[in-house]
Amino acid sequence: MKTISKQILAILLILGAFGGSVFGQKAPVKNIVLVHGAFVDGSGWEGVYKELTKKGYHVSVTQQTLLSYEDDVKQVNRIIDQQDRSCILVGHSYGGAIITTAGNNPKVAGLVYIAAHAPDEGESEADNGKKYPSAYKSLIKGNDGFDYINPANFPSDFAGGVTKEKADFMAVSQTPTKDLVFHAIIHNPAWKLKPVWYMVAKADKIINPDLERLYAKRANSKKTVEIEGASHCVFMTHPKEAVELIIEASKGSQ
Repeated sequence: MKTISKQILAILLILGAFGGSVFGQKAPVKNIVLVHGAFVDGSGWEGVYKELTKKGYHVSVTQQTLLSYEDDVKQVNRIIDQQDRSCILVGHSYGGAIITTAGNNPKVAGLVYIAAHAPDEGESEADNGKKYPSAYKSLIKGNDGFDYINPANFPSDFAGGVTKEKADFMAVSQTPTKDLVFHAIIHNPAWKLKPVWYMVAKADKIINPDLERLYAKRANSKKTVEIEGASHCVFMTHPKEAVELIIEASKGSQ
């Protein structure tokens, strides 16, 4: 019995040396933070949330106000700071610009961009959009400094592939977004230091798919997946594919 106990103790010590890993394979990052983009809120992540929680992940969904880039980054950092250990930070659309800065938080182990902006030092997503023009023409700039998408065009331009009932509701419940957030200049992009995974929506009308490909290539994405026929709402229409990429990031960020 003493010999067996010593053997068990030795095994436990070895596992401890690997930080709880087996044969040097570290456990995946179990905390996931989902960051929404402009004109919508965090509820669009529901499908991804459900799939991830079924698989045992702890998921947090941010609800930034879209009033100021700096404040949005602070709000996302607040959620990151609440995590009990490292996390994977996932951003959609303008949320990608947010995680490009918030990703510098020490608790962030990896970044996942879902049809999202990933500007470089000194860039803004608005300027990058001019270099790679998008297909939609339905953006309305209000006299009060807020932007929104014409509700009549929202389903086809923003939410292609989403059920008509859901897309129509998203159109009339969209969150107007301060125009200035799209012009925020990025400094110290986190993708230069943190590993990246990227999902390209091949039928995206809001962000030019070629711009998405540039972002992925420039960030040395460890894996880039392209979803055929997917609109800007690829995270809603293809939640399983998004979850697969996030899980791969959770396993590859340690």
